[in-house]
Amino acid sequence: MKNSYRDDSFNARMQNAAKAKKAAQDRIKSHPKPGEPEFEKLRAERQAIAEARELRHAERKAAREVEIAQIEAEKIARELAEQEEALREADAAVALQAELKAARDARYAARKARRR
Repeated sequence: MKNSYRDDSFNARMQNAAKAKKAAQDRIKSHPKPGEPEFEKLRAERQAIAEARELRHAERKAAREVEIAQIEAEKIARELAEQEEALREADAAVALQAELKAARDARYAARKARRR
């Protein structure tokens, strides 16, 4: 193991760099070339992976759209229920006002009848 960078001579560093470059080139050259069966096999595998990824993406998107539609339906149902409740409250208020008016009219009629 080297103690420091300065321990190597210039030629040794150049040789090490050349070896590293050669190793990188060998790794690149060892990959299959277009037209070779192994290359086509790798291409088919990558294509299958890409199609599976697209399918998963489409499924997730569809699930999100269904979820959004459900949320919207729940929101609309909640709004309808709130509107119905408001209508019931308004009807109850109108009925109460009618009862109060009828009671007031009855008192008025009774007062008139006593005076005659």
